[in-house]
Amino acid sequence: MIEKEHLKHLINVLEQTKKAVKEHDVMLLKELSNQTIHSASVNQDSSSVAIAVIVYSLGKIIERKGQEKIKGCDDFCITSLRSIDKAIKSLNEGNETVFNKNLEEINNSINKLSSDSKKYIGDVFRKASINKASKIYEHGISREQTAKLLGIMQYDLASYTGQSLVSETDLNLTQSVRNRIKLAEEMFK
Repeated sequence: MIEKEHLKHLINVLEQTKKAVKEHDVMLLKELSNQTIHSASVNQDSSSVAIAVIVYSLGKIIERKGQEKIKGCDDFCITSLRSIDKAIKSLNEGNETVFNKNLEEINNSINKLSSDSKKYIGDVFRKASINKASKIYEHGISREQTAKLLGIMQYDLASYTGQSLVSETDLNLTQSVRNRIKLAEEMFK
């Protein structure tokens, strides 16, 4: 069961995501994704992680669609917005099962695209998952737990964190329970 404050946060992020996609506001999408990763690190729930990946991916798709000339990006964004609307509705109704299915619809819609679009958008989502995993890892969550939250292999995460030099910072140390609680309290002030 999603806590009331976390539920409000997820609904707010999804509402702002809709607005940002319609306005092609890439910076807002990146900001929303980062906020959600912070929340996912505190709550360690896969729904927040899925939202962060979706939001970040939509930002990347919008950012690159003019440069890449990939057909299907606009249709994919429209389909994603419909699923986001349904996800908001299911959260408001307190139905987590349907909410998670609504998020899965976005990933499943990739398979319905043409081969070029499918490859491109699928690659954006794969890279977004690894990028967001790295961000969760930076928040002090273990590599094993981070990989589990995102449904990726630890090897993929290790390869990416090795490239991004996260492993050379003090940020990859697991935080104590006390520090995690303090971080959570600060987030909801």
